Amino acid sequence: MTALLTTTALEIRTAEARLVEPLSIRLAPGQVLSIIGETGSGKSLFAQGVVGNLPAGLQAHGQIGLADGFSEEGREAGRRKHWGRGLAVLPQEPWLSLDPTMQARSQVAETYTQVVGLARAEARDRASADLARLGLAGAERKYPFQLSGGMAQRLAFAATHAGGSPVLIADEPTKGLDRDRIDEVIDLLKAMLAEGGSLLIITHDLEVARRLGGEVMIMLKGRVIESGTAEQVLRQPQHAYTRELLAADPAQWPKRTSRAITDEAVVTVEDLAAQRGGKQLFEGLSFGVRPGEILGVTGPSGCGKSTLGDILLGLAAHSAGAIRRQPGLGRFAFQKLHQDPVAAFAPSVTIRQLLADLVRLHRLDTARIGRLMQRLRLDERLLDRLPGNISGGELQRFSLLRVLLLDPALIFADEPSSRLDLITQKEMIELLVETAEESGTAILLVSHDEDLVGAVADRRIHLPDPAAPMRSQAELNSRPEAPEVVFAAHD
Repeated sequence: MTALLTTTALEIRTAEARLVEPLSIRLAPGQVLSIIGETGSGKSLFAQGVVGNLPAGLQAHGQIGLADGFSEEGREAGRRKHWGRGLAVLPQEPWLSLDPTMQARSQVAETYTQVVGLARAEARDRASADLARLGLAGAERKYPFQLSGGMAQRLAFAATHAGGSPVLIADEPTKGLDRDRIDEVIDLLKAMLAEGGSLLIITHDLEVARRLGGEVMIMLKGRVIESGTAEQVLRQPQHAYTRELLAADPAQWPKRTSRAITDEAVVTVEDLAAQRGGKQLFEGLSFGVRPGEILGVTGPSGCGKSTLGDILLGLAAHSAGAIRRQPGLGRFAFQKLHQDPVAAFAPSVTIRQLLADLVRLHRLDTARIGRLMQRLRLDERLLDRLPGNISGGELQRFSLLRVLLLDPALIFADEPSSRLDLITQKEMIELLVETAEESGTAILLVSHDEDLVGAVADRRIHLPDPAAPMRSQAELNSRPEAPEVVFAAHD
């Protein structure tokens, strides 16, 4: 059977060092290969080397071949002609692949007109159908900045998939999505495989790799340390690192013991309501967050989780209700860990300079940077790179470092570990828990991972889907997962 994609001894290098050791793969029609590994292990660099869009200063060496007989050395650029048609890419950061000046439907329709060759009217119809299937009906005329991170990821998938390429390289295609949306994306990927396509997927989600099946490779420090079928590797791992990775799944975490906290709330809301685009997101929401408390926030994509945090931070307006903040706290006492860290860093300034500016502006202790970098397992060499030249997971850890330097009273952590592998995620969440317990920092933790929130949160708010039929408060309160659950009322 003719392979749709092959690599022969493909390696990724700088002028001085090898970042990814030579790796050969062969993807046949209907085949999926999942590459799993910790943040910075080189798995995304390998995928970028296959496509031919490595960051400046990096080169791919080795051979790459496609189904139509095309073949070239990794350093060459001829395969760019095949982008969208024979080789499609769903990048890790949807914000980098979407046009900020173009509405959602137009972004998908453009693929149908420019790649597939459809007439504009048919392209718009097909784009609308794709968006509806991905739960984006009603978002056709919205711009990317008006969408949640999960919605932006689904839009990027729709625009990528529309070209009909037989090979899809997907870098964390389900990050930031709730379980129902993950199910939909997996169904779409399976449908593509059933039609004879092939999939190279970079993922931290072990359940996604299990459900897609096929082959799995575990990568560590630029080298594949274990490979085989998904059944073999994920159920009977042979390497100690693979076993450690499986043990770090939030479903395996011990439940954190909640503490009695009686201090005055850092922030309190009463009968809070919010709208977006004329749609009611939530209403009648009342709660307080006390020093040292971790309050989990869950709910489907687009329900208003990020909007809730932005309202508490004074970054967005609420439509009804009241917010009270603890007296005496300055504006820098309330900090946000962004869901998409790439949007929170100046793209043309090195990490070192960004941190130096922060230290100088707030008169902070420079020595803490090194200690926090060690705790977050961040290589000092990353300091001299631009934000776009390090992985999303590494950038997210720098986001946490930057926030912790300010010793905030409240952190709104918006999907803070969605870009992290399981081991690094566990370390990062442990650091947040440690910050809450030792420094008395209040934390609002947003996550689609019910197991993660259930393991670490003292209490939880679950925001229902504003598009779903309303349920009674008794039905909502019947959920058993959290010690105490606070729900938004829809009366």
